[in-house]
Amino acid sequence: MADAQIVLAYSRDTGIVAIGHGKQYKVANSVLRTSGFRCGDDGVYRLTAGEEDASRATVDDLVRHATAHGAEVAASSRRFIGDAARDIARLLPGQWDASIEIYSHPVWQEDLVPWLWDSGELAHAVQNVRIPYAATLTDTATKTSLLLVERPGHQLDYLVGAFAPETFQEGYGDPHAPRSMPLPPFAGRAARTIADRFLPAYESAVHARRIATVAEALDHIRAEHATWTAIVASGRYSDASPLSATGLGEASEKFLNRAWGEFRSVMQHAPALLEHCRPAATSWPEDARVLGQLADALTEAEGLEEDALLTRAERAAQRWAALDTWLTHSEPFLRQARAATPPRQHTVSAVAPPRQALQRGQHAPRR
Repeated sequence: MADAQIVLAYSRDTGIVAIGHGKQYKVANSVLRTSGFRCGDDGVYRLTAGEEDASRATVDDLVRHATAHGAEVAASSRRFIGDAARDIARLLPGQWDASIEIYSHPVWQEDLVPWLWDSGELAHAVQNVRIPYAATLTDTATKTSLLLVERPGHQLDYLVGAFAPETFQEGYGDPHAPRSMPLPPFAGRAARTIADRFLPAYESAVHARRIATVAEALDHIRAEHATWTAIVASGRYSDASPLSATGLGEASEKFLNRAWGEFRSVMQHAPALLEHCRPAATSWPEDARVLGQLADALTEAEGLEEDALLTRAERAAQRWAALDTWLTHSEPFLRQARAATPPRQHTVSAVAPPRQALQRGQHAPRR
C-alpha cells in the first residue's frame, strides 16, 4: 500500500470528489491540486461537475500525475459518504446535522479511539482497519453524536456507532457501551435502523451508564462516611493518634469536601434518571415520596453551587443534609432507576427516498 493515496467518489451535488490520505497525504493533496481539484472547507477536494468527457480527461490526468509521484488512485464502490450522511440525517426524528470527518494521516484516526463509545464492530474497525474518512450525525437538541463509516470488507454497507456523551468523558472500554450496527445502502432503511434499533439501544446504554456512575459515587461517599464515622467514634485518627477538637473539625471538613466532589456526579446524572422513574408502575409505588425528597435535595444542592452569600457553616450544613438524604434513600432510588426505561425515540416514516440515493457512484472511474 502506497504512503500517498487518493480515493475518488461521486457526489450528486458537486460531481467527482477526492480525498487524499496516507503517511504522505500531502503528496496526494498536491497531486489533486495540480490536476485541477479544489479543496473545500471540509477538506474534501472537488472537481466541478461538467461535461463527462472533460471530467474523464481530468481524472486520467490525475492518474498520470499520481503515478509519477508514487501515489495510488482508487474509486469508492459507494456514493460520497457526505451524501449518505445528509440523506440519513434528513430522515431521522428531530433535527440532525451531518458533517465530514477526514483522517488523512493514519495517526489522526487513532484520536477516535478514546472517544468512540462502542462495544462492537466499529470500535474494532477503527483500531485495526484504515478508515481515511467518515461522517458524523449530531442531534442538535440532545447533542447525541454518531459516527458513520463505510463498513470494511463490504462493498455497499455502512456502520454506525456512537461517541461517548460529553458528561461521560472518554468511552473506550466502557462495559455499558452500545454495539455499533451495520446499515444498508439506502437512506430510508438506514434511518429506520438507527431510529428503531440503534438509538433505543444507545439510550438504554446511557441510562445504564448513569446508574453505574451514580451508584459508584454513592458507594465512594458511603465508604468515606464510614471512615469518618469510625474516626469520630474512636476519638483517634486512623494512625491511632488522639483526635483533638480542632482535628475533628478538620477531619469533618476533609470528609465533606471529598464527599461533595463525588456527589457532583450524582448531581449531574441523577436528574435524568429521576425523570424516567415511574414508581406507580413498579412493585414499590410507595417510593414516589422518597423520589420527591431526593429530587428536592438535588435542587437545593444545585442552589448551593450558585449561592455566594452562604456562610461557610451554612454551606456545610446544607451539604451534610443533601448527602444524608441521598445516602439514606439510595436503595429505593437505585431500584427505581433500574426498573425505569428511557422514552422511545420517534420512528422514521415508512416512506423512503428512491433507492439510487445511496447506490454506488458510476462516475468515478477506477485506476
